[in-house]
Amino acid sequence: MASFAKAFQMVAISIPLVMGTREAGAATGPCDIYQAGGTPCVTAHSTVRALYGAYAGSLYQVRRASDNTTKDIGVLSPGGAADAAVQDQFCANTTCTISIIYDQSPKGNHLTSAPASIRWPPADKEAVATALKLVLNGHEVYGVYIDTQMGYRNDKTSGVATGDQPEAIYMVTSGKHFNNACCFDYGNAETNNAAGADGTMEAVYFGNWTSQGGKGSGKGPWVMADLENGLYVRESKAENAADTSYTNDYVTGMVKGNSGNSWALKGGNAQAGGLLTIYSGVRPTGYNPMKKEGAVLLGIGGDNSHSDVGSFFEGCMTSGFPSDATDAAVQANIVAAGYGRTTTTEISSKGIGDPVASVRYDPATTEVAFEYTLESAQSVRVRVFDLRGREVAQLLDSPLSAGAHEAVWDAKSARPGLYAVAMEVEGRVAWSGKVIVGR
Repeated sequence: MASFAKAFQMVAISIPLVMGTREAGAATGPCDIYQAGGTPCVTAHSTVRALYGAYAGSLYQVRRASDNTTKDIGVLSPGGAADAAVQDQFCANTTCTISIIYDQSPKGNHLTSAPASIRWPPADKEAVATALKLVLNGHEVYGVYIDTQMGYRNDKTSGVATGDQPEAIYMVTSGKHFNNACCFDYGNAETNNAAGADGTMEAVYFGNWTSQGGKGSGKGPWVMADLENGLYVRESKAENAADTSYTNDYVTGMVKGNSGNSWALKGGNAQAGGLLTIYSGVRPTGYNPMKKEGAVLLGIGGDNSHSDVGSFFEGCMTSGFPSDATDAAVQANIVAAGYGRTTTTEISSKGIGDPVASVRYDPATTEVAFEYTLESAQSVRVRVFDLRGREVAQLLDSPLSAGAHEAVWDAKSARPGLYAVAMEVEGRVAWSGKVIVGR
């Protein structure tokens, strides 16, 4: 009991109380996790939340059709969700488009509408700012709804991988909004807006277009890698049954490219669970070494192909090749952010090697859900305590495999108030958080 009392005191100091106003991701963000893993973000784009725990700047800019004026949209608090009310007020009684998606990383790789290319003129249109409303951890926010002839690009970037330099790219998209056209991408592309040689791109693609090669099982959509002149899910353009159709409301897609003849593809549900490694191995013939050029694009192909559709909520690119542990921690952070969640949640994400977890109370079911990710098989005990340090429930005490898990406490008979959840791993208090139970 003494060890828990000490842990509870630590939590009371380090984790703010959740009273329905705490912002998603306030404890940490994906780019904090990448930084801790030695692979810092060189892009961090999102219109729904901050991707660093301390980020307090603008997420994006909207342009008002009535007078062509613009307005930056920031966050509700550092590390928090977008302050969409500012957009609502600015765009009232008119229409707005997203004119800039700001890069939250220190590199300043902001995205604006993509310029015209020789093959696909004219310049791309800006996305309608109000077309994709969603709820993130209890807050209404807006994503980027890409329709045909819409897209964003930056051809003059800083810090983005070139040549055969290592990098990782992820984006959160939607399994409900896609098509079989080219190319709903986010990632590294050519700097001249024209299709280059094999290996001049490295981007996450999402959809079910198969004319350029790869496909997964089912009818799609699939997470694939656009490496230029081909969409890949393995070392060739053959089918990869491990790439299942991702029809979830929110989907995480990840492409990792290492120096040398090595790359990986991962996907997962952005609302629950971990990442599945779709492929990890050698590159396709003709793609080693890579010839990446370092532009950044969203919603289009390397030559400005813009017949695709898709939804974008957040995405990052790194300098360096992250570890699998870092990938797992980033996915856990995305899940904890609360896509589609209508109630706020206590979030805590610790360093690489420690469990990443979240705890939330659902007043509709009177249940407290404790979600967590283990990086390796370990013995876990999860208990609930009241403010006096008395144990009121034990949710789990058993060995578990690596991956994402959930434990549920039926709090129907519990007195309303503040409770603490403590997670012990191999006999050590490795995580603790607080939750408000009320009716």
